[in-house]
Amino acid sequence: MIARPNADMPDTELDEAELAEGEDELALLPVEEEAEPAPGTVAMGRAAITRAIRHAPNGPGVYRMIGADGAVLYVGKAKSIKKRIVAYTRPAGLTARIMRMVAATMEMEFVSTGTETEALLLEANLIKQLRPRFNVLLRDDKSFPYILITRDHASPQIAKHRGARNRPGDYYGPFASVWAVNRTINALQKAFLVRSCSDSFYESRTRPCLLFQIKRCAGPCTGEVGHTAYAELVDEARDFLSGRSRAVKEQLAHEMEQASEELEFERAAVLRDRLAALSAVQGTQGINPRSVEEADVFAIHQEGGATCVQVFFFRTGQNWGNHALYPRADRTLEIGEVLESFLAQFYEDKPCPRLILLSHDVAERDLLEEALSTRAGHRVEVATPRRGEKRELVEHALQNAREALGRKLAESASQARLLDELARAFELKASPRRIEVYDNSHIMGSNAVGGMIVAGPEGFSKSQYRKFNIRSTELTPGDDYGMMREVLTRRFSRLLKENPRAGTSPLPDGEGSTAQPPGEGQPMVPAPSPQPFPPQGEEAMALAVEREDGGEPSDAASTAWPDLVLIDGGLGQLKAAQETLAALGLTDVPLVGVAKGPDRDAGRETFYVEGRPPFRLEPRDPVLYFVQRLRDEAHRFAIGSHRARRKKDITQAGLQEIPGVGPTRKRALLRHFGTLKAIERASLTDLEAVPGVNAATARAVYDFFHARPS
Repeated sequence: MIARPNADMPDTELDEAELAEGEDELALLPVEEEAEPAPGTVAMGRAAITRAIRHAPNGPGVYRMIGADGAVLYVGKAKSIKKRIVAYTRPAGLTARIMRMVAATMEMEFVSTGTETEALLLEANLIKQLRPRFNVLLRDDKSFPYILITRDHASPQIAKHRGARNRPGDYYGPFASVWAVNRTINALQKAFLVRSCSDSFYESRTRPCLLFQIKRCAGPCTGEVGHTAYAELVDEARDFLSGRSRAVKEQLAHEMEQASEELEFERAAVLRDRLAALSAVQGTQGINPRSVEEADVFAIHQEGGATCVQVFFFRTGQNWGNHALYPRADRTLEIGEVLESFLAQFYEDKPCPRLILLSHDVAERDLLEEALSTRAGHRVEVATPRRGEKRELVEHALQNAREALGRKLAESASQARLLDELARAFELKASPRRIEVYDNSHIMGSNAVGGMIVAGPEGFSKSQYRKFNIRSTELTPGDDYGMMREVLTRRFSRLLKENPRAGTSPLPDGEGSTAQPPGEGQPMVPAPSPQPFPPQGEEAMALAVEREDGGEPSDAASTAWPDLVLIDGGLGQLKAAQETLAALGLTDVPLVGVAKGPDRDAGRETFYVEGRPPFRLEPRDPVLYFVQRLRDEAHRFAIGSHRARRKKDITQAGLQEIPGVGPTRKRALLRHFGTLKAIERASLTDLEAVPGVNAATARAVYDFFHARPS
């Protein structure tokens, strides 16, 4: 988060006199002569910070607080690092959260920067990389989609794009969802007739495709339109996406009227349809502000220990969609502090507009504006509007934030009830907070992949999904039991190494080691509100550290361990899993085998649990539907991973890997379809129509791409 005196320190400011007084106090501390404080106490943390102060720089920079296991606990920035961390050593006025952080600190690291703005940018970057447990974390951030109009081809292409912007061209966005991008591209194709096909498909065409027939492409691939005329259409599309939509519509209207006067009614009808398509783009986007050309609107709402930030994207005077994000934040933080830290992280990898509208004031607005302007390369204004249309936009976003968080909390409550019922059905000691589901996918043993999905109180945790490419060369092709043994051995061996847990007792809710692989953040579970502590005294500080409330989400090593493991398979798969875990010395991990019903009928699954006879759940039992959803998600993930690996092998080895396809037939297929994806999607009839490909080869190609993985 963005470190500030009023966010992390008991005092709002530390003037020079206080700093000098604090340094005098530190100079008098006989650290070497004191008894060694007990590990994990505030006294131990203060001693570590005191040692670090002697080497801390006076200028601006970033500091990191490090735990006993080497994990970064907190990243903060300061105008003066030494002035900032002195306050951590004071015995009074620290919040419970800060006391826990101090108690866990064993050492500190510093990075000096030229300015406080550079420190803010570096802090946001480090928070996203290291994901410290005591910072505000943008947990469910994602790469937003864009519209790309290329510049590396004589006939530019329009396409949706996500990820690194390496291809030459003009990028327009961000859009809140792929649906918004697809809708806009669809309308732009109707309005400007810009091609959306890939370059390889374009080069292989000998006659216009279906998009030309339905008037969504001008057909530059076969010369239906000249390059000069097509370039004019592309320029109009760029103008529209760049904010000059009114000028484009006026020009089209003028051309339509002129065509009508000249009795060219067919051309006038085409221009009329293009105008209607442009109106559809703007008419289906809800709120389209009159006074805001380019802005992002952020509204934040907190309830029940959870936080929702709703963001709306406005570009070229159009609403390009909205998205809800749920940052992880301590409930004791002020709402403005959370929003300020969120913004610094949000724009770490995204283009920043010239105007950012907020629902709540932030303390260091000037610094944030300067940092975002430096990153964007142009002036960025951060404002909290009080009246007018801009305030209406913020209120609309705030209403959406309230509703989104309400739905999220309702879903969490429903999920909690399902987990309670699941615990009763499988006789678990407590409601599971982490469920792992395993499945394998292969075709006759080739390209075998194991998949693991994770679910918990907040639903599927897709950032924690893992795939396992089966490596063993000793397995018999198609040996599902051997594949499961390898997957579980690799998963739990690594878990034992990176996140060892003490004993075999049920997973505790308390804090533990923070050593977790990057990206293995745990779902936030609201905790009881913190109780007030006496404002002074070492005893009060020690009590504060011992408490586990205060809403701080735990990233303990124990939370990386599953409370329940579901195996897609029957008794044989379950036995293989039990033997594998027993060989690793793990006998307390609950295992359940989920066998498909007769004829693979959903709803007639049989469950295998150690110490109980096989059983089924009632056909309409919500727990049965829940387990089916988990199993199906694991199956989808494993099959998707297998297909991706198989496709990669085909791409690298070529179509010659398919029996009956040599270099000549490979060229014939690619010349006819253009791309490997088009060949994969082709029907058997289409494959048989390729010159030089007989029926047997067409069947071999079709079967290769459409064989169902096991």
